Amino acid sequence: MGAPLDAPETDYHNAPVTTAQLPDLWTLETEALSPRYRWLNMLIVAVIGCGLLALLSIVRYQTLLSLPANLLATYPFVVTAVAVGTVWALAYHFLADPCIRFALREQDLVLHKGLIFKSIGCQPVLRIQHIELKRGPLERLAGLARLQVFSAGGAVHTFEIPGLPVVQAQKLRQFILSHKELNAK
Repeated sequence: MGAPLDAPETDYHNAPVTTAQLPDLWTLETEALSPRYRWLNMLIVAVIGCGLLALLSIVRYQTLLSLPANLLATYPFVVTAVAVGTVWALAYHFLADPCIRFALREQDLVLHKGLIFKSIGCQPVLRIQHIELKRGPLERLAGLARLQVFSAGGAVHTFEIPGLPVVQAQKLRQFILSHKELNAK
């Protein structure tokens, strides 16, 4: 059973696309986050690490209570573990935070991240349900914001672009919201 002879022609096309024709998202020109983001993360890690070391030392060297000998014997190992963990976390943020990059194109928003396990997130602008600009107290002190992108049909954010200067985050949010409306028409 075929289409009637007087059926109107449509603009429907379904031409094949080869993978060689597709753009390579790994080579896409991306923008870096604010350098303050890395230093803020490193400052947070350093403060937490030093705070834990100070707390352990206060407990170890306090004179009000006598601690069991086996607990006193573990002190050097625990201090070493906390110090190594702090140094590892500092090195990780120093190396990994610059790997978080993003690109905004007319039709989508792309996020590159990962130091060892690299990933790319790509969200079509038309599928963006809403965008939230988040700022915690430390981010406010540093003048930074996080842009959380929620896709249609999802309860949690699709991805988050951290470490953006506030003005840049506001511009990105406004561009996506206004561009989304233009594409929907």
